[in-house]
Amino acid sequence: MNYLLGTDIGTSGTKTIMTDTAGNLISQDLQEYDVLTPKPLWAEQWPDVWIEAAKKSIINAVKKSGVNKDDVKGICISGLYGGSGIPLDESMKPVRPCLIWMDRRASEETKWVLDNIGEKKLKRITHNGADPYYGFTKILWIKNNEPESWAKIKLFLPPKDYAIYKLTGKVAIDYSSAGNIGGIFDMNTHTWSKELMEEVGIPYSMMPQNIVESTDIVGGLTKPAAEELGLNEGLPVCAGGIDCGAANIGLGVFEPGVYAAAIGTSMCAALISDRPVKSVGLIVWPYLYNAKKLSYYFSGAATAGAIIKWFRNTFAELELAAELSGGHNAYKILDEKAENLPAGSEGLVVLPYFMGERSPVWDSDAKGTIVGLSLTHTKAHIYRAFLEAVAYSLRHAMECTGEKLGEYILLAGGVAKSGLWKQIFADVTGYPVVCPIHDVEANMGDVMLAGIGTGLLTHEDVKRWQVLDKEIMPNPENKKKYDQYYTLYRSIYENLKQDMKSLSGMV
Repeated sequence: MNYLLGTDIGTSGTKTIMTDTAGNLISQDLQEYDVLTPKPLWAEQWPDVWIEAAKKSIINAVKKSGVNKDDVKGICISGLYGGSGIPLDESMKPVRPCLIWMDRRASEETKWVLDNIGEKKLKRITHNGADPYYGFTKILWIKNNEPESWAKIKLFLPPKDYAIYKLTGKVAIDYSSAGNIGGIFDMNTHTWSKELMEEVGIPYSMMPQNIVESTDIVGGLTKPAAEELGLNEGLPVCAGGIDCGAANIGLGVFEPGVYAAAIGTSMCAALISDRPVKSVGLIVWPYLYNAKKLSYYFSGAATAGAIIKWFRNTFAELELAAELSGGHNAYKILDEKAENLPAGSEGLVVLPYFMGERSPVWDSDAKGTIVGLSLTHTKAHIYRAFLEAVAYSLRHAMECTGEKLGEYILLAGGVAKSGLWKQIFADVTGYPVVCPIHDVEANMGDVMLAGIGTGLLTHEDVKRWQVLDKEIMPNPENKKKYDQYYTLYRSIYENLKQDMKSLSGMV
């Protein structure tokens, strides 16, 4: 039997899995870490944390498997959207921490780009706009604010591509990672835009010149890396891509016309299309499969599972203590308390903008908000309103595609474990919800890409791995109620937007 490894370098942890070529999970390992947040709305990480976590997770997954290293045939690495990318000097050593996706510091750079280049030109070339989310504005922040760092930088490389370099000695970037940098990547030609790079002042040489498909083999493990990991020298390492796209691959999405959402710390909800979509406010980059023909139109909500975890940690200390003492899962307890409450949580609306908001709102000053509280509301009401808020966010994203989205939506991540949350998503959106039976994360997509890239498997082979659960149908009466609450959800933000901006200026 042959085996494959998939490693995903995430925002708060790196996980590796091993499967056989029938898709059966053999072993897994997770290494956790924290994000550095030196100031409000700043988020960065030193890359050594990612590299060590990747190595440890691979070593442990291989050891736990008991598999002979000769039977391991390939590995693929995906990763968080690394924002600016890791700034490297001429010796390929990090100059400063990497500004990751959730960092929102580049507001002045964004304004400069919009004033001097304009959104119309950006859209025509990159299919994206300008925002502190995009890597190119973060790069400009480093240039404008840290001249000593800027003078040392020779190359920007995304986290997973730096890990691949450390394992193979080869430098490359996949199309999804390049496209997600935003304003310097030409979506029409799938190359760096020399025109825009000159206009914004980012040297062409600072971007990796070898742009590859996610299934391409970048190189083989070097002898030192192989010895450290307990694998064979020369083991093929595939390029992988952005983790939310890898999660879509893990769901078996290889064709256009599928709408899928991965609910993790953030929410990445996307339509895969083989033609231009006249979306409003969505992020666009090449897909992790057939990148020159398929595009990924997605909403990148900054917080989703993160606000549910925040609620649990902040307001559900008793439930969490019960779980830690051997009782039921804290989320399950909260679900049971909230499931008998009516749609709309008896007059509560939550705005889930706890870290500003990315697509499609695009507002660094947006704030988390609870509207409608009264003395009759309980912890369960507020918890349910938080679940509903993430569903409203998904509906907003779906509407921004401007497309008919098929017969159902695919949901993966923590939501798949909650019957209540799945039902809320169905009721709010009006679409049947389908989830995978088995946990699907970017790692499964990595393994699939490794199988395709090494030639051991075809995309038809790996599509058969994924088994979907039964549909969760929307409740028509709840849908009517949620239509009213969703209208309020949208209008509350518009009415408070200026006040939120003023509040930001006071902090």
